[in-house]
Amino acid sequence: MTPYACSMKTAIVGASGYTGGELLRLLSSHPFFTPTVIAAHTQVGQKISSLHPHLSAYGERTFVPANLESLSECDVVFLALPHGESGKIASYLLPDQIVVDLGADFRLKDASAWSKYYGGDHAGTWTYGLPELSGNRELISDSRKVANPGCYATAISLSCAPALAHINTSDIVVVAASGTTGAGRSLKASLLASEVSGSLSSYKFGGVHQHTPEIEEALTSLSGNPTKISFTPILAPMSRGILATVTAQLTSEVSVVQLRRIYSEYYENEYFVTVLDEGRLPRTASLTGSNHVQIQIAIDTHTNRLIVSTAIDNLGKGAAGQAIQNANLMAGLEETIGLTSIGLGI
Repeated sequence: MTPYACSMKTAIVGASGYTGGELLRLLSSHPFFTPTVIAAHTQVGQKISSLHPHLSAYGERTFVPANLESLSECDVVFLALPHGESGKIASYLLPDQIVVDLGADFRLKDASAWSKYYGGDHAGTWTYGLPELSGNRELISDSRKVANPGCYATAISLSCAPALAHINTSDIVVVAASGTTGAGRSLKASLLASEVSGSLSSYKFGGVHQHTPEIEEALTSLSGNPTKISFTPILAPMSRGILATVTAQLTSEVSVVQLRRIYSEYYENEYFVTVLDEGRLPRTASLTGSNHVQIQIAIDTHTNRLIVSTAIDNLGKGAAGQAIQNANLMAGLEETIGLTSIGLGI
């Protein structure tokens, strides 16, 4: 594909949310994607900086309606909407537009899984946008419509992918903690600072989290074997970040040294994924504001289980950063453009 050599008009639909705000922050310094349509249904007419005070670069600009005519004039469209909403807009977009859906509408292949975990009509299936999974980068580059993975799905799939040939894929257990921005910006009593501060709590307990079928589909496609995960999400008293702990029964006699080599070779050419040196563990703060991933592995010799610890920023690699990475690929650009910032660290 011939890369674009000039500015591309870009739309962000759902720009008032946390993910939309992160898209705007990253796009403010992107040399090719120019935010042209910044849409937010419930905040039309409000200054962007009134909801996103850190985005002073947008000056006096305000949120506008998601007008289909204005969207059709854009080269790139990011849909940062709740599940069930992107499909309503996507059907009106043009075939040659680059579209990244950051919601769930087009992630699943199985319509029955959509019905079970989300409800309503299944909108369809787009190319799955996790470039670091084997074979995905080429598919994304050849696509015009991409479904951005869920934040938990990103961390968990990257945790498992290199080891699929060495584990029982029908018995993967995950406990993962996320910051409160993962639940969106809508007011909920359980997300008030006085409820979250100083406390950890499980939610969507008992295998009902909506990212479960997405992860199972991605890993089944990679391994060729049926995949089942038992997933318990945890709400952590922080605004952003995910730390996932993934365990699985080993099915081959492999040492931790061999597994470290397997992981390092799988990700050796991946700019955004770091397999940490022995003795170091992932930290969410090390990734805040970045599109990077940290991974550490171990073997629990008592139970013969692989243990993987993985950290990402749920708004970065788990959402907006990965969406821009996918759009870069679809536009024929270097996928790291606009995403080279490292994490804050504290």
